[in-house]
Amino acid sequence: MATKMAPLPRVAVLPDLEAVIAALISGRIVAAGIDIPIGLATSGPRSCDQEARRMLGRRRSSVFPAPAREVLAATSYEEACAVSRRVSGRAISKQLYNILPKIREVDGVMSQPHSRPRHLFEMCPELSFTLMTGTPMRDNKKTPQGRAERVEALRHVFGDVTALVEPPPPAASRDDVLDALAGAWTARRYVAGSSLRISGGMDETGLPMQVIA
Repeated sequence: MATKMAPLPRVAVLPDLEAVIAALISGRIVAAGIDIPIGLATSGPRSCDQEARRMLGRRRSSVFPAPAREVLAATSYEEACAVSRRVSGRAISKQLYNILPKIREVDGVMSQPHSRPRHLFEMCPELSFTLMTGTPMRDNKKTPQGRAERVEALRHVFGDVTALVEPPPPAASRDDVLDALAGAWTARRYVAGSSLRISGGMDETGLPMQVIA
């Protein structure tokens, strides 16, 4: 029996997280996956990150270990590393520090139980591609070979997505679009109840620490 192809997604760049939440509240978006940690441990690595890295094998470096909650208050890279060493035994990478503002933004929204948006979840594009194809991607997504590999993976679920990637929309890169399409595939699975959930327990604010794929 042939597998039914999902409709080709529409790609758009939204200005900020508030726009995503507004779309969820209005029903324009049913579910949304974001590649930003939701739910932060008080110390040490999250077990969901460790399991995702294990499943990714050669692509495990694409999962940045989520920072401990106390690190969010740091105002410099040096302070963030010092706090992380104190509570978790190791510094954070510069790449992780650069996305701390986004993590703070998401945490500020998700830590409010009465206004927390439903169906906004954490995902990892590389893990989604791994489940989509049954094996971790061979090449880095920023290389021509890696982009072609991911376009081919998406072709089996959405059809030819080349026109969505070449050229990418303004304010987005090619790999941003590929990651977003992996997120769309994951959101469809989430809504259908067929997604994989890697659980890491609850954090101190009551947020689940988990990765959906």
